[in-house]
This record gives sequence, C-alpha cells and structure tokens, in this order.
Amino acid sequence: MSCTPRLHTAWIVFGVTFLVMLTGAGIRAAPGALMMPLEMEFGWSPAALGGVVGLAILLYGLVGPFAAALYERFGMRRCICAALLLLAAALALSTQVHQLWQMRLVWGIAIGLGSGMVAMVLGATVAERWFASHRGLVLGVLTASSATGQLVFLPAIAALNDHAGWRIAVVLLAAVALAMVPVVALLLRDTPAAIGLRRVGEADDAAPPPAAKVNPALRAVRALRDGLGRRDFWLLAGTFFICGASTNGLIGTHLIPACADHGIPEQRSAELLAAMGIFDLVGTTASGWLTDRFDARKLLFAYYGLRGLSLIWLPWAFGADVLGLPLFAAFYGLDWIATVPPTVRLAERAFGKSNAAVMFGWVGASHQIGAACAAWLAGVWRTDMGSYGGAFAIAGVICVGAGFLALAIGRRAPVAVAAG
Repeated sequence: MSCTPRLHTAWIVFGVTFLVMLTGAGIRAAPGALMMPLEMEFGWSPAALGGVVGLAILLYGLVGPFAAALYERFGMRRCICAALLLLAAALALSTQVHQLWQMRLVWGIAIGLGSGMVAMVLGATVAERWFASHRGLVLGVLTASSATGQLVFLPAIAALNDHAGWRIAVVLLAAVALAMVPVVALLLRDTPAAIGLRRVGEADDAAPPPAAKVNPALRAVRALRDGLGRRDFWLLAGTFFICGASTNGLIGTHLIPACADHGIPEQRSAELLAAMGIFDLVGTTASGWLTDRFDARKLLFAYYGLRGLSLIWLPWAFGADVLGLPLFAAFYGLDWIATVPPTVRLAERAFGKSNAAVMFGWVGASHQIGAACAAWLAGVWRTDMGSYGGAFAIAGVICVGAGFLALAIGRRAPVAVAAG
C-alpha cells in the first residue's frame, strides 16, 4: 500500500512567514501612498514627511540584528505575535494624530520597530533554520514578499484614500495585522528540532545547531564589534546601504509624489509601484534560484549596474511616450530587491552559517540607514529644488559604483566571527 508523503512543516512555516512579511511590507510601504493626503490635510512638507518615513526606515533596519538574536532567545512565534500586535495598535493610534511629533512617535518609532521585526532578517532566519537545500530559492521568495506587499496593499490604499479617506485605509491595515496574530500563534514553529524534525534536505546524521548561550542584545553588539574589523563587512554594508537608498528610501517613498509633480493621479502611480511588485516577485525569486548556481558577486554587479541605469533614465521616463514609466516599472521592478539572496549568501560565506542571520541583520541595518537617508534627503531636494530629477540621477550613478564594489567582496580568506 502506498501512502502520500506528508508535507514537511518547513513549508507551512515558509507560507506563514511569507504572509507575515507581506503584511509587514505593506504596512511599511503605506506612507508612499499616504504622503499626498497627509500633506493636503495637515500642510506638512515633503521634507517633514520624508523625515518621518526616514525615522521609520532607520528603526526598521536597526532592529534587525536584535530581532535575529531575540528569535533565538524567546522564539520566533512569540516575537512575531508581539510585533504584529504593536503594528495593529500603532496603526489604530495613527488615525488620531494631529501634529507632526505624534506622527513621528506612531509611524516613525512604533511602526518602524514593529515592521523591523517582520522584515528581511525573519526571512533569512527561516531559510537558515528550516532549509538545508533550496535555501537561495526560499530566501528569494520570502524577500520578494516585500514587493508583493506593495502589489497587494498600495493600490487598495490609494483607492481608499480617494473614496473613503486615509484613516479608513489605515484602520483596515490594522485589522490585517491583527488577523495575522492567530495564524502565527497556531502555525508558526521555531525550529525543526523543537518538533522532532530535520531541515528540508538535511542528512539524518547531521549535528544539531548549537544553542545560543548569551544575552541576545550582547550577542548582536559583539557581532557588530567583530564585523567592524572586517573588510567584507564594510563592503556588504556599503553596497546594501546604496541598495536601501535606491529602493525603499527613494522610489518606495517618493515615486508617487514625483508622479504627482508630472500630473499623474495618485491611484495610477500606486498601480505603477504595484506593477513593480509583480516584476520584483519574479526577479527576486529568480535571483534566489540564480544564487544557488552562480557567483553571488557577479550577480550583484549586474543587479546594481542595471538598477543604476534605470534610475538615471527615470527623469526622462516621465516625459516619454506611453511606454516610458511602464517600461521603467518592468525594468526596475525585476531588480528591486533581487540583491538580497546573493548578499545573504556572501554574508554566510564571510561570517559562517551560525552567525549569518545576526550579521545579515547588521548588513540589513545599513540598508535601512541608506533608505532613511534617501527618504529624508530626497524630500529636502524636492522642497528646495522643486523636482526629484536630480535625486534620481544621483542615486543611479551611486548604484553603478556599488556594482563595482560588489566584485571586491570575498576576495580575502574568511575570518571567524565570534558567536558569543
């Protein structure tokens, strides 16, 4: 008698993680569709709103390495449930804001911290804990969930802004975050060993990973201390800084206002970002597959170079024919965060598998620091210069430079980093 093989729990954890990261990414990206309504209602400038978004992105990144350590100490399930509850509460409170300092507190701090707990480090942790094989592909799909979050949420937020007001859109986001809590509590598991399983593709005689023995915050700080002395850390952090500046910080935050400057309606520009999400879902998933097979440094060289060229062309795309912006959305979207799987792979090689998640947390923090800088500086540029064109072109040139920096990663023999 034959029996149907049982679905490995890793794939259930993978599915739940995808939904959690999708929800967190949709919430994190929401200010891109809310900037125009907030500016119109409260009179806040693009620079002021860019500063709020920049603060959220900064904390979103800085919480990453501590999140990885907290997962080890308290378990992913508890941490993710707490983060979703924080996001739901902060979103609900945001409907009552009337002053900029209140927006900084709710959107800048609370939502920055909550969304950081369910971001790229979560995907890297799940891929490392649950998958010995297919890791690049799994990480590619999980990373692409941030683009899918845009695909699902931004057009809906823009439509609700037009027909029901931005507060209704925010309340619905809070409801989605709250609805994810029981899903996580029921279906997410921390490690295969906790339920008597091996990772997908792992040999039966493989040794279990060592348990963490130190305070999670101390481990994260020690990892940063050791990383700061490594050339590869600076190269990974530097290129990822540019990655964040040219994606979340610049395009994710300011493309909709830039479209408005050229007379493009908000809902249409939100649909443009959503289209990028479709293409990035394909591009980042393909990047995970490619990372399992090709040199990660050469992949990063190609990704950053192509992204840079698309950003340099963007100011002209606004004035091009009907295919201008759709062509940009397709070309840029394929490369939105395709950089994540090869960056995680290079971090793993440089710092070892046992330290990869925490060290990628710090590399990911540099990504969000770059995004925070770009979110603020692009708003300042628009306020002072009256156009985003120069900001897009400068970001493009810097991306091309990042491609060449990526080729230098891993040229020296790896040195062990203390796990603590």
